[in-house]
Amino acid sequence: MITIALDHLRFDPHDTILDMGCGEGRHTAALLDGHRGVCIAADRDHTTLVTCREKLIFHEQLTGKQGPPWAVSAADITDLAFKTDTFDGVICSEVLEHIADDERAVSELARVIKPGGSLAVSVPRFWPEKVCWLLSEEYFNANQGHVRIYTKTEIQKKIEARGFDLVKTHWAHSLHAPFWWLKCFVGPNRTDSLLVNLYHRFLVWDLMEKPLITRFLDRLLNPFLGKSLVFYFKETSKQ
Repeated sequence: MITIALDHLRFDPHDTILDMGCGEGRHTAALLDGHRGVCIAADRDHTTLVTCREKLIFHEQLTGKQGPPWAVSAADITDLAFKTDTFDGVICSEVLEHIADDERAVSELARVIKPGGSLAVSVPRFWPEKVCWLLSEEYFNANQGHVRIYTKTEIQKKIEARGFDLVKTHWAHSLHAPFWWLKCFVGPNRTDSLLVNLYHRFLVWDLMEKPLITRFLDRLLNPFLGKSLVFYFKETSKQ
């Protein structure tokens, strides 16, 4: 599931890109399809990184294309081992809501970005996320621990304070919001709910097949139901 629209970032062909909090590598895999620079997939969870590496290898085998040089790296977003001004662009999707010291995390992301570089960040949108919290006390712990709900203004100011200008923002994944509400209603840890399982099958089908009707509905409903809020920033303070 791609949350950040990579075409909005307009990376140069040989840019070095960091996917921080890569999970199983969905955004890194998308980068491998059209980028010729270096891609680093980083996460603090070793098991997740193993899965990410396996999926990136499988992606190259499946597509039959040798992508740009890539690697996986164990990394703590609040204490990155990368040198200052290392990356032309950084992607950080659905990560900051999990981080207790998000001020430190944002500072580290800003530090490793080169002058004039790009930063793309996504977080859960305030009101769909708030509904999940209201429906279930388990939700913010079950989903690997959500420690806060951001407003749009809050996260924008937090990143702009590090010397970035906002370029673009949009919402994503409107069809996923009702799924999470339903999941929270029945219990986020339950695996035996027929409705939840059917909805999940629908989302997987949508992800794999990408039918025009659901793409249209998703774009139509995103301003109202979009579960994720996505920001695109440009670094200006170091130029």
